[in-house]
Amino acid sequence: MSDISATATGSLTATTITVAGHGDDQIEAYLARPEGGTTRGGVVVIHHLPGYDRATKEIVRRFAELGYDAICPNLYSREAPGASPDDAAALARANGGVPDERLVGDVAGAAAHLRALPTSNGKVGVIGYCSGGRQSVLAACGTPLDAAVDCYGAFVTGTVPEGFPLKITNLVDKLPDLGAPLLGLFGADDGYPSPEQVAELDQRLTDLGKEFEFHSYEGAGHAFFATDRPSYNVPAANDGWERIEAFFGHHLGS
Repeated sequence: MSDISATATGSLTATTITVAGHGDDQIEAYLARPEGGTTRGGVVVIHHLPGYDRATKEIVRRFAELGYDAICPNLYSREAPGASPDDAAALARANGGVPDERLVGDVAGAAAHLRALPTSNGKVGVIGYCSGGRQSVLAACGTPLDAAVDCYGAFVTGTVPEGFPLKITNLVDKLPDLGAPLLGLFGADDGYPSPEQVAELDQRLTDLGKEFEFHSYEGAGHAFFATDRPSYNVPAANDGWERIEAFFGHHLGS
């Protein structure tokens, strides 16, 4: 399956491929690339809990339009090969989510695929939304990356509530291993992560001497980037995209 889109910055190609993930498992991934042989950075997009869906693939193509080779691994490939995003997400949630070690391995495999492309300048960043925001930080703590973006990822800090459907912990003990500059984008009206949890993460990263920048948006709640949800907040999303473009441009450029 593939598609080709014309954009203001030229043409791009997008296609479904297979990459080697954690444990060398062959997993599905969605790859979008600008046409032409210009050397460029790469971006791994981590999909949100609802899965490897149309909205996420649009984000992958957006990064290709911005001039990056971009890829989204289907984190549910093993449990639900060929299933619809809704069915795959329901099964993943019932199983407690994606194990952290496997997530890191899948992102590492996707990043290796990008670095092996003939257009690669060797630099790869990662970005994730919601559950993927936490996983973006996790990946940057567990595999070599050049930049990471956390879009309102819950439980990087804070306490996971009893009975929470995902089998996760916070990442406080992993933060000393954060090996990439981090951009965090948060809604001031969000509950997970709450402003207090964002402040805790800010303080911990400051104490560790990590390179990061955080921005919180008044009037924005969770999932303010999601154009297909009532939570979509135009001013916050537009400013957030400008900051993502600048951040990746600085850290992933030649």
